[in-house]
Amino acid sequence: MACAEIAIAGLPAPADAGARPGKGRWRSIAIVCLRALAIVLLVRLFFGEASVVPTGSMERTIMVGDHLFWVKAFYGPEIPFTHWRLPRLKSVRRGDIVAFHYPRDPRQIFLKRVVATGGDRVEMRQGALFVNDRAVTEGYAMRGGWQRSRVGQMSARIVPPGELFVMGDNRDNSSDSREWGPVPESNVIGEPLFVIWSYDAPPAAWLDPDLRHQLQFSGSMLAHLFSRTRWSRTGLPVS
Repeated sequence: MACAEIAIAGLPAPADAGARPGKGRWRSIAIVCLRALAIVLLVRLFFGEASVVPTGSMERTIMVGDHLFWVKAFYGPEIPFTHWRLPRLKSVRRGDIVAFHYPRDPRQIFLKRVVATGGDRVEMRQGALFVNDRAVTEGYAMRGGWQRSRVGQMSARIVPPGELFVMGDNRDNSSDSREWGPVPESNVIGEPLFVIWSYDAPPAAWLDPDLRHQLQFSGSMLAHLFSRTRWSRTGLPVS
């Protein structure tokens, strides 16, 4: 980040006889750094941020190890230390992929696809999704997994007003609204825009809370940066 100083032509700046050499320079650097930090925080709080996807519930659309940039500004970001939110600029529609606070533990942020909105009738018939008694064409959905027998059928449910029914694209390997119910629309905090970087590693590597293991994993990433980066996914839009 560059910093420009403006002086009035022909008027030399007054000298500060008591100032130590270099003191003004360090002060300018500190101010620039503080301003940069403030901009980063504002962007992260109100516009968007980057985060890694540690599970495969959204495969094929989103892979384990994808680092996504997701935008918050559309969905009325919260003002820190208050219960106020900025105006919402966009309504959630069927087919949108959204980031939201998990209803059972709001500290966790989940990423799923909205398959039905308030007032919709949603059900699963032999693995196929039906909304308002119409079969939904899902070219993005991936089927076949350990939960197939359990989640392939779901009796009809009416989504309450102001709530969303969400599912993972990896339909048979996803914990979603079929298990824990609809999500209040107010829980939605953003949507992913594109893949910043994608690194091929299993979920256990991203989810392991042990500090020593995380340091080992970081070292492994550096050692295999070029061979395990999914270069074809860099910059890929998410939809």
